[in-house]
Amino acid sequence: MIFQPMLIAGRWVEASDGGVIGVVNPATEEVFATVPKANADDVKVAIESADNSFASWAKLSPAQRSDYLRKACALVMERHKEIARVMTTEEGKPLLEAEGEVKKAAKILRYYAEEGQRVYGRIISNAEADTQSRVVYQPIGPTAAISPWNYPVELVAWKVGAALAAGCTMVVKPPSLTPVSPLFFLKCLDDAGLPPGVVNACPGPGATVGKQLIESERIKKVAFTGSTEVGRRILRECAANMKKVSLELDGHCPLIVCKNCDIDAAVKGATRRSFRNMGQICIALNRIYVHREVIDEFLRRFVECVGKLVIGNGLARIPCDLGPMANQEGIEKAQRHIKDALEKGAKIACGGGRPQGKEFSKGHFFQPTVLTDVNHDMLVMKKETFGPVVGVMAFDSLDEAIELANDTPYGLAAYAFTNSLEDSDRLCRELNSGNVAVNNVDAGVINAPYGGWKESGQGYEHGPEGLYEYLKAKHLRIRFLSSGP
Repeated sequence: MIFQPMLIAGRWVEASDGGVIGVVNPATEEVFATVPKANADDVKVAIESADNSFASWAKLSPAQRSDYLRKACALVMERHKEIARVMTTEEGKPLLEAEGEVKKAAKILRYYAEEGQRVYGRIISNAEADTQSRVVYQPIGPTAAISPWNYPVELVAWKVGAALAAGCTMVVKPPSLTPVSPLFFLKCLDDAGLPPGVVNACPGPGATVGKQLIESERIKKVAFTGSTEVGRRILRECAANMKKVSLELDGHCPLIVCKNCDIDAAVKGATRRSFRNMGQICIALNRIYVHREVIDEFLRRFVECVGKLVIGNGLARIPCDLGPMANQEGIEKAQRHIKDALEKGAKIACGGGRPQGKEFSKGHFFQPTVLTDVNHDMLVMKKETFGPVVGVMAFDSLDEAIELANDTPYGLAAYAFTNSLEDSDRLCRELNSGNVAVNNVDAGVINAPYGGWKESGQGYEHGPEGLYEYLKAKHLRIRFLSSGP
């Protein structure tokens, strides 16, 4: 049994009242670890620590802060297998995929180590010859990160890397479902020699930890990844003291498959983006629109490709494509969406239930599921399933496909496959999403802004835009007085 303490004021500690959270392996449904369950007193100390350490951290040069991030990056790479093994145990994703996530988190630290040294400001001429305006950027203050369970290390790295590079301190609320791997990751920052209090981590329920971070006047910015429902509540509560907020919220991502595209590439992309991490990704495909002339061919190949995906315990079966879902609630939501679709006329092309076999007698396993004959009256085509379910629907014209793709209150990511330059240009302009990928299904890269439109959020992570979320602009207007003749 693993016990991983939490980080407050440079010390790895238990909860002051001894409370713990049990962490369950979704492949076996057994508790394999515990972490402290932070209470209000613990969170108060963490916030005070972040506040007290802010001034000295902000005064360091960008190059000095960069050195800490580079050292932490090296430690994450050294320990990536250990961190990944814990992640697979608590979250369920296959081990090789978990290793890839941890390596990406290390690269994020390295990226912001460099990008933090490229905050330049600017000089603006004034009408008066002896007067000059300067624009400089300064860290916003102590910040908070509230991070989800589906990518427990990478999404913490997005927030911590940008915040520290900008000169901010941070209190992290790791997800209660998967708290161990992010704490292992943060230990690399601590072991890199980070000054006490610059990063703190308090696992615990949102009603305790999250609420206190949001309400604290000392915390100047909150970065949240999670549901739109919770994001709205955070935005309302942060408005009370004008706290800055960045929110990455629900997606309901479409794929448009045009008749003139590379069908093989579209099928491979659809399979990967629909079912990777069991569909538990904000930018996962929820709905696929295929030109009527090629829908039969696409479906045949798609169902065949999905049928080849290997499901298993990510630690016991290496390699495998899919592990268990993270919890039973996710399975129940997927089942509700399937049931609703079937009642309204949809058909199951593949999947639809629990996989067969002794190895699946325990654990939150579910088959990747493709639904056909779907329409926009069905939940699966309107609401994010956040599970391994996707609907496939025919369209007759690009106008119709774009209208269907945009028929949603969400706008995180959209995808398309086409060999037409004209159609590609139109799709890029007219799809109402913060991220659009054509002929690929990788909507987010670390050096470009990543954020949602409409009810999928506000603000950005990744790229220089993600760094500037932790900075505030200051205008300096200076008149140079003559010192004499």
